Amino acid sequence: MNFNKTITNEAVATMPKEVFSGRIIVVYTKEKLEEALSYLSTYSEIGFDTETRPSFTKNSNYKMSLMQLASEDTCYLIRLNKFKKFPKILESFLKNKNIVKIGLSLRDDFNKLHSLTNVSPDNFIDLQQYVFKYGIEEMSLRKIYAILFGKKISKSKQLSNWDSEFLSWPQMCYAALDAWSCLRIYHFLEKSK
Repeated sequence: MNFNKTITNEAVATMPKEVFSGRIIVVYTKEKLEEALSYLSTYSEIGFDTETRPSFTKNSNYKMSLMQLASEDTCYLIRLNKFKKFPKILESFLKNKNIVKIGLSLRDDFNKLHSLTNVSPDNFIDLQQYVFKYGIEEMSLRKIYAILFGKKISKSKQLSNWDSEFLSWPQMCYAALDAWSCLRIYHFLEKSK
């Protein structure tokens, strides 16, 4: 199957918005995290993404606030900022060789992750390199998704406060869509071989 190599911002802007229609579950306790990882461990591939509160001042950086892990029907939003230290059970999950974790621009995520834990994540696929095998030259999730599915992913909540006491519904939908869309891209390309 042949795909467009690139797509313009103007073309993406005309497309209908994609929506994640699965379950979105916010995780902020050890018990809820155990339930989430138990469920996700039944899958061989999951979508992965993270969010960090944006910094608008020079030399000011924040720690990773949120980690999103998604199956095809459920996305767990793990509020890392609600845990006193990085959960060991989550470290084990990120190192699990039996589960493929699919994300985009993983180097950035891993750099932020290393400020919280010394874990060495294993069995990750970065879509920025993966899509090149299919002739796609775009690097952004938004454009890759538009090329494959003819829909746009809204980035309107990307620069919102991920450390806020409660996540808004639009924040939750945005975060879930990002992780789930990575998984959807991977599955679609794997089936197109």
